[in-house]
Amino acid sequence: MQQIPMTVRGAELLREELDFLKNVRRPEIIDAIAEAREHGDLKENAEYHAAREQQGFCEGRIKEIEGKLGNAQIIDVTKMPNTGKVIFGATVTLVNTNTDEEVTYRIVGDDEANIKEGLISVNSPIARGLVGKEVDDTVNIKTPGGNVEFDIIEVQYV
Repeated sequence: MQQIPMTVRGAELLREELDFLKNVRRPEIIDAIAEAREHGDLKENAEYHAAREQQGFCEGRIKEIEGKLGNAQIIDVTKMPNTGKVIFGATVTLVNTNTDEEVTYRIVGDDEANIKEGLISVNSPIARGLVGKEVDDTVNIKTPGGNVEFDIIEVQYV
């Protein structure tokens, strides 16, 4: 199985979700199934079927998270010397050479990605175009709106 890169924060968030699913959600669903069973005939018992479906989703997500955590390669960039090179976990500030607009992205694992928070997946086109580059490099990134040229003005390992 392939290792899944993950930041320390990303691993914490998955562990919190796993804890919630196992210790809160799973018991709630078991109670809902028990309550629905008391209503009699299971063939036409919508509450029972809904609870069983929720149980399937919950157990599937638990297995998925356990698998990801089991194959996680947790990368803590704060413990690495900052070479100015863009790597997984780095926070990169870019300037669009056409508009002078400045943007900052942190390169994270797929589960953590949230563009509204400036968190981009290591597998996204922007991150793929940045990884391996350095401060003061100019990069061409293929975006949905076409090619965009950026200057890398800062790389932080925070």
